Amino acid sequence: STHHCAILVGYGASGVCPWLALETCRQWREAPRTVTLMQRGKLPDVTVVECQHNFRKALNKGLMKIISKIGISLLSSYHGAQIFEAYGLGPEVINTAFKGSVSRVGGLSMDELAKESISLWEKGAAADSIKKIENYGALNSRPGLDYHGNNPEMAKLLHKAVREGEDDLYSVFKEHVDNRQGIVLRDFMEFDTGREAIAVEEVEPAIKIMERFCTGGMSLGAISRETHEVIAIAMNRIGGMSNSGEGGEDIVRFNPMQDVDGDGNSPTFSYLKGLKNGDSARSAIKQVASGRFGVTPQFLMEASQIEIKVAQGAKPGEGGQLPGKKVSPYIAKLRRSKPGVPLISPPPHHDIYSIEDLSQLIFDLHHINRQAKVSVKLVAEVGIGTVASGVAKANADVIQISGHDGGTGASPVSSIKHCGGPTEMGLAETHKTLVENGLRERVTLRADGGLRSGRDVLMMAALGADEYGFGTVAMVAAGCIMARVCHTNNCPVGVASQREELRARFPGTPEHVANFMLFVADEVRQEMAALGVRSLDELIGRLDWLKTKKQPTKTQALDLSYLTTLPSNGDIEQRSSERRVSIPHDNGPMLEDELLKQAQSAIDSQGEVTIDSDIINTDRSFGAFLGGQIAKRYGDRDFKGAVNVNLTGSAGQAFGAMIVEGLNISLVGEANDYVGKGMGGGSISIAPPPGSPFEAGEQSIAGNTCLYGATGGKLFVNGRAGERFAVRNSLAEAVVEGVGDHALEYMTGGCVVCLGSAGRNIAAGMTGGLGYFYDKDNKLAARVNGEIVKLQTVHTKAGKAKLRSMVEEHVQRTGSALGKTILDNFDTEVENFIMLYPPSEANTPEVTDDAVTEEVEESVTVQAK
Repeated sequence: STHHCAILVGYGASGVCPWLALETCRQWREAPRTVTLMQRGKLPDVTVVECQHNFRKALNKGLMKIISKIGISLLSSYHGAQIFEAYGLGPEVINTAFKGSVSRVGGLSMDELAKESISLWEKGAAADSIKKIENYGALNSRPGLDYHGNNPEMAKLLHKAVREGEDDLYSVFKEHVDNRQGIVLRDFMEFDTGREAIAVEEVEPAIKIMERFCTGGMSLGAISRETHEVIAIAMNRIGGMSNSGEGGEDIVRFNPMQDVDGDGNSPTFSYLKGLKNGDSARSAIKQVASGRFGVTPQFLMEASQIEIKVAQGAKPGEGGQLPGKKVSPYIAKLRRSKPGVPLISPPPHHDIYSIEDLSQLIFDLHHINRQAKVSVKLVAEVGIGTVASGVAKANADVIQISGHDGGTGASPVSSIKHCGGPTEMGLAETHKTLVENGLRERVTLRADGGLRSGRDVLMMAALGADEYGFGTVAMVAAGCIMARVCHTNNCPVGVASQREELRARFPGTPEHVANFMLFVADEVRQEMAALGVRSLDELIGRLDWLKTKKQPTKTQALDLSYLTTLPSNGDIEQRSSERRVSIPHDNGPMLEDELLKQAQSAIDSQGEVTIDSDIINTDRSFGAFLGGQIAKRYGDRDFKGAVNVNLTGSAGQAFGAMIVEGLNISLVGEANDYVGKGMGGGSISIAPPPGSPFEAGEQSIAGNTCLYGATGGKLFVNGRAGERFAVRNSLAEAVVEGVGDHALEYMTGGCVVCLGSAGRNIAAGMTGGLGYFYDKDNKLAARVNGEIVKLQTVHTKAGKAKLRSMVEEHVQRTGSALGKTILDNFDTEVENFIMLYPPSEANTPEVTDDAVTEEVEESVTVQAK
């Protein structure tokens, strides 16, 4: 497998010869069944050599994917680097075969490994009796094979409990979960508080416990509209928080329901059942992941908490990908994309290279929405404590620890096996490190990854978690039957499908999910009473109340002492409730505080105002606060007034971030990285000071990563910009006079005109939008990543008109001499431009004169009422 190759190379092998796999390829090709299928045209007719070549190619691609997930670009850097952590291997094995690797919980000895190997060999020794290779159930849940935490029986028991609402039925589900064989570290531990049991009436009420419950970041698109909204409504009913995931959110969900009839039906949400007046489908936690899909200023202003997904526990270092068949017109509208086009969300380390980048994003989000807390999602792996300390110092309010046991419905097996770490280890390390460094009071800790019961909640609390996330099990409560076909768009009960006929089968109601959460909270109360604990505040961080259970033979060598000892300074945390209700961290006084006073009247009346000011490079995220105040009242595009800000100086990071329609910012000077990050509308223009001694087209006056995740608006730069210009741009338009490497990377919409030279690797991963590049010296083709996009001259009437209008506005806004020269000779100069376009744009008027306009059948509310 790819993991085998990664281990061998990672421990120093210069080459790998998978001879058994190559022989298996030969045997498969020569098998009568394979021959028959090829003769019938059911399989491509390939030779043995071609089969083996394809296998090697797959291994190489898998190995490169693993290396890239870690953030390494060269095989030589990965070779012998030993970037692994072992679980379940004892010191003897580690020191013999994996010397230097981290193994914090001990495990099997060489003798025990030998017994395992011999038992497997003995099954295969009697070759005459074997008809096929035995299936141990590693990938699918089957009776009698390897146990899976998410299995059909568990789903059936939970469905019965939440739909009937009976405590006895939940007890059956609880017994099934509690009596499972050990599959996670907490299964090998138990409580010992040394206290006498108390009456359950003395324990804090269920409503206080449920306030700590959250659901995982499951995006609208990966799951259906029905599932997403039912979970949100249920969590709002119980006082918990649901998570939007990285797919945006329909603004119709931002206001409480007022049109529900006596049968629980609403004309606004006609596809849902069991509703009540006052219900809200608004996700309290809005996720900002690497793709920035659907992330607009209005979306951010509707958040109680904004989550930055640095890593996903089940597949760390890897982003998501929404298959094209799941990108319906509705989903495409929300994500500012095109129907049917796959949406790639690359790993976050493409965006966040360092703690400084993460700190800047936290700063941006605190700036646009000062009432929302900012959370950061990290993966449970060795060293997470150090990372979490940096995140706490960077002013995050919440840190989420995600374990490998978390669900991800649309990932290949190679993405979710052999990666991530146990939630228990990551949580304990984070809690201890923060306590020891005096940072614990700055942040709330949240744990998720396979939580299914009240016992799981109590274990996470003892290990240091203040809040508790439920992912897959919340979907099961809503109706998921674990068919495991999420990625195909064929979910039989409409939980993870965008097909209308399947969504019509969706069985869930908000009451089902709320019932599950209430059952869990009641279980927590009963268990706390038995332990003599009156509140979760008393239990949180009490690692010393945990002890190791008596183990079966195979796991008796596990050393879980790291999970059962307090931080080295012995501090016992019992102030969790205070942390949870503390106000969000802030950025201190900002330049925009003063400018808002001048703009407030125009914002209130939708009038017009012009403001002049100086700016310096410590004025970061300029525009985000003003944009947020406008978006809060009018949405992203419904402000009819104009706030015009004219600035002089050197702007700090994220200049013009998250601005909206009607906010127009002009800068005479220069700007740092992330210009126009997440902008949803409005305009930004940057020009050098009059009389500058350099030619504008030869000098960089905007930094790297401009227009990151922009969903609208226009940017005009009278000069060059840095690398990764318009990365993940969705709908913004821009004119710039030169760019560095990796321009238009992962772009999904909008239009970019480059009037000067460009670096290499242009349009990597670009699935939407257009690019016009001035190419008088014919060097562009060699610099374009041709994996997706195509190149052509600008020959259509609409294409020429689009180019001309954008250059005209550029000249008007910035006074560009280069732009004026091109316009003066446009009929000649247009022949020097090359257009880049991905397949999704092939049928547009700018690309072809034969464009056919397709009608969109499904609509979505994306403008404020």
